[in-house]
Amino acid sequence: MRGSEHGAALGASFYEQVGGSATFARLVDEFYRGVAEDPVLRPMYPEEDLGPAKLRLQLFLEQYWGGPGTYSAERGHPRLRQRHQPFKVNPDARDRWLAHMHAAVGTLDLPPLAEETLWDYLQRAAYAMVNTFDA
Repeated sequence: MRGSEHGAALGASFYEQVGGSATFARLVDEFYRGVAEDPVLRPMYPEEDLGPAKLRLQLFLEQYWGGPGTYSAERGHPRLRQRHQPFKVNPDARDRWLAHMHAAVGTLDLPPLAEETLWDYLQRAAYAMVNTFDA
């Protein structure tokens, strides 16, 4: 819980508990290491360099988990489904995304509850992004 009726923080956010920006930077760097070599996922990133996509994902995750609101300040509401609509996100793409993300989460050495919490969200988000069942 981030605040009380009087505005004071009631405890550390998940973002703070897991190590803040440095943790999310490691997660995203490791994730995109896998994406860079993936023949299905890599074409979904139009930039020549994955740097802009890495930054967007890091800022989104940081904001989602209680860190700075930089993502919304720079890009507006996340609108995840809408932003992913131009891409063919089928179950194969979802499963590849999840495999790379699972490997990345595993490198963080988070406490078990934190890892489970993060992984649960990432799975739900990935399933929600599927927008076609065409191969």
